[in-house]
Amino acid sequence: MIAAVKGCPAVLSALLLLLPRYRWAADDLSAAARELARKTAAFAGRGEPVSVSWRNLSGLGAAELAQARTAFDSALREAGARATDVAPVAEAHLAISENQSQYLLVEEARKGDERQVWIASWRRVASTTAPGVNLERKLLWEQADPILDVVPNGNDLLVLSPAGVLLRGERGSQSASITPVRPWPRDLRGHLRITAGGFKVNLPGMSCNGTFEPGLTLDCHAIDELWTIDAGSRGILLAGFAPARNYFDGRVVTPAGVRKSVANFYSIAAVEDQGHPYWMLALVDGRTQILDANFDPAGSVGPWGSDLAATEARCAGGTQVLSTKPGDSREPDTLRAWSLVNRAPVALTPPMDLPGPVTALWSLGGASVIAIVHDLTTGLYSAYLITVVCGA
Repeated sequence: MIAAVKGCPAVLSALLLLLPRYRWAADDLSAAARELARKTAAFAGRGEPVSVSWRNLSGLGAAELAQARTAFDSALREAGARATDVAPVAEAHLAISENQSQYLLVEEARKGDERQVWIASWRRVASTTAPGVNLERKLLWEQADPILDVVPNGNDLLVLSPAGVLLRGERGSQSASITPVRPWPRDLRGHLRITAGGFKVNLPGMSCNGTFEPGLTLDCHAIDELWTIDAGSRGILLAGFAPARNYFDGRVVTPAGVRKSVANFYSIAAVEDQGHPYWMLALVDGRTQILDANFDPAGSVGPWGSDLAATEARCAGGTQVLSTKPGDSREPDTLRAWSLVNRAPVALTPPMDLPGPVTALWSLGGASVIAIVHDLTTGLYSAYLITVVCGA
C-alpha cells in the first residue's frame, strides 16, 4: 500500500527553481505519475521495497490525487518494484504543484546516500467558465433494472436494458425481449439509434433491428458488427466493440468511410476548435486523447472520466464535449461542459452533481446528451436528458 500523505522534504519547494534543467513534458497527471514510477523502480532496483509519500500543493482535488497515486503504484509494480513502509530500501517523496500555465509533479528519490530528482509538467486546463452557459437536467425514465441507453422518439421513449427494449408512449407500453447468444459480460454496454425505418440496437457480439409498426418488434443476430455512433453534423462514426469487455477495440470507420486504428477507448466525442474538427477519446489507460480530423494524435487532456459525449449547442463560439469526473466509479459523479481552444479544454460550466455514478453517456444530437445514472440513494437507474443552454 502507499503510505499516508506526510510532509515532503523542504527541498521539493526549492526544486521548482530548477525546472528548466530537470523538467520534461507529460501528457497529463497519470502519465507523469507512471513515468516517475518507472524511474523510481529503476533507481531502487527490481523487487526492492519503496516507501512513497505524496503532498498536493495544487488546486487539483482528491479524485485527481487518488488517480495519480493509483497510476504510480500500478506502474511501480509493473516495473518490478513495490510500494511499502516495511523495511524500504528507497524513499520516494512526490509533490503536485502548479503555476499559471502548467501543473508539475516533483519527486525526490533517496537510497542510502544517493539522491535523484525528477520533475514532469503538463498543460494546465483553463478553469474559467463561460458567462450564462449552463447544464440543464430532465429525468426521462427510471427503473430498478439496469438501463443501457434511452432515446426519445417524438412523444415516445425507447429504453434499452439487458433483458430487451421497452417503448413508452401515448398509446401505453410495449416491450420486446432480447436473448443473448452467450452470457453478457460483467459491465454490459449497449446503444440505441433511431433509423429511417425503426431503430437499431448494438450489443456486445449482437445487433438488432427494430420496428414500431404495427407493433414493437426486434430481429437480433449474433454478429461482430461495428457500432454506429452519432457524430453530429459530421454524420456517423463506426467503431468496433470488444465483445467480452466494456470498451471499443480501436477499429473505426470515419464519417468519410476511411478505416483507422486507434488505441482502445471507452467513449468518443466529435468537437470543433475554432472551426477545425477534432475527436476526443477517453482511453482505457485513463488518458483523454485529442485526434485531428485524420485521427492522428493532436494532444491530450486530463485527468477526465471515462465517459464523453458531444453536443452542438454552439456556445462560446464552438461545440462542446461533456465529461464525467475521474475517480471511483462507485461514488456520485459529475458532468461538465468544455470547449476546445487551441487544442486545450476550457471549462464552460461548473460541475453538475449527480446522485450516483454515470454508467452510460451518449450523444443525442443538437444540444443534448443522454446520461444513465445509478442513483446511490434510491438504488434505481435513472435516464436524464442533459442539455447545454447557451448564455445571452
